[in-house]
Amino acid sequence: MRVGIGGDVHRLAEGRRLVVGGVEIDSPRGAAAHSDGDVLLHAIIDAMFGAAGLGDIGDHFPDTDPQYKDADSRELLRRASALLAEKGLRVVQLDATVRLERPKLGPHKSTMREHIAADLGLPAESVNVKAKTAEGLGSVGRGEAIAAEAVATLSDL
Repeated sequence: MRVGIGGDVHRLAEGRRLVVGGVEIDSPRGAAAHSDGDVLLHAIIDAMFGAAGLGDIGDHFPDTDPQYKDADSRELLRRASALLAEKGLRVVQLDATVRLERPKLGPHKSTMREHIAADLGLPAESVNVKAKTAEGLGSVGRGEAIAAEAVATLSDL
C-alpha cells in the first residue's frame, strides 16, 4: 500500500465557473485558474501522484502548456489514473475535504463522490468527500478563495 497527500487552492473570481469534484455549481464566482480550476480533483490528482512517487499535477499537466487551458479536470483525473496503471498501481481509497465559505457544497457531495468513483473505476464507498467552511478565517473564510486537501491510498494492480 502507498499513501499520498495532495492539496490545492485557487482565488475566486467574478465571471468564472465554479467546478468542484466535476460538478458545476451555481455561483457568481469561480476559481481563477488555467484549467477549469477544480481544486478537489487537483488535490486528489496530487495525492495520487504523491503516493506513486510521480511528482505533482504541475509536472504532468503544466499551466504553461496551452493544451490545458480550460481543461476538464475529470479528464485530467482519468489521465492520472492511466499513468498510475502504467506503473502497476491503482487507487483503492480517497478521502478529501473542500473548504469554501459560499455557496454551500453539502448538497453536491454525493454527486462529486459518484463522479470521482466513476472516473477512477471505484465503488462510491471508496471515495469520501467532506465540505467545510473556514468559519470566516483567512482567505477562504473571507470568501476570496477555495481550497481542498486529499489523501489517496494506492495498491498494486
